[in-house]
Amino acid sequence: MKIEEFEKIFLKELNRNNINIDEKKISYFYEYMLGILEWNDKVNLTAITDEKMFIVKHFIDSLTVNKFLEGSKTVIDIGTGAGFPGIPLKILNGNIKFTLIDSVNKKLNVIRDINNKLKLTNLEIIHTRAEDLANNGKYREMYDIATTRAVSNLSTIVEYMLPFVRVNGIAICMKGPNYQEELNEATKAIECLGGKLEKIETVKVDDELERNLIIIKKISKTPNKYPRGQGKPLKDPIK
Repeated sequence: MKIEEFEKIFLKELNRNNINIDEKKISYFYEYMLGILEWNDKVNLTAITDEKMFIVKHFIDSLTVNKFLEGSKTVIDIGTGAGFPGIPLKILNGNIKFTLIDSVNKKLNVIRDINNKLKLTNLEIIHTRAEDLANNGKYREMYDIATTRAVSNLSTIVEYMLPFVRVNGIAICMKGPNYQEELNEATKAIECLGGKLEKIETVKVDDELERNLIIIKKISKTPNKYPRGQGKPLKDPIK
């Protein structure tokens, strides 16, 4: 796909989702897509290789979070994988400091390689587990916003996210249409970790993809015992 076709499709989808963008930044998205698809043969990054679907299901989907970043200075993207939603959000928000973390270093190496060309600044990419980094005083409760598009159960996700969020900050969990049971089961976990459900925003990204943004506000400090180590948030979620 040439950049002219990419720009036409991208702008159409942005307009359909009421997302504003400085058109000078479109080339960053184009180069990022090309980089991910080029690396995809060597590193399993995405099952979505059709360029139009890539635009919608990676870029537009990631940018549904963008309006919640207004006024923020720091964002951490947990389990970033191939850089979603972190990199699309970073491209649009040059003044915000982003930290992207993942436990799979080969995926992060791809992001680093592509960013050698994009030269996005104020961007930290860390190979780590969330439960380890969250116990580091340099990162614990230091972020205005935590994001994740990870597929884990919500009870597990919030235990990884909320320790990074400062009081009065928010965690944004990106979920599909079948989130309600997870949310019901995560009520105690959210409370124990110092959070409170603020709102749920549903976005029809396209005819097939519905994105539910679960916004959790941090209203008190997370107890020091969280997040638990040894995979306990996944094996034994707070109930």
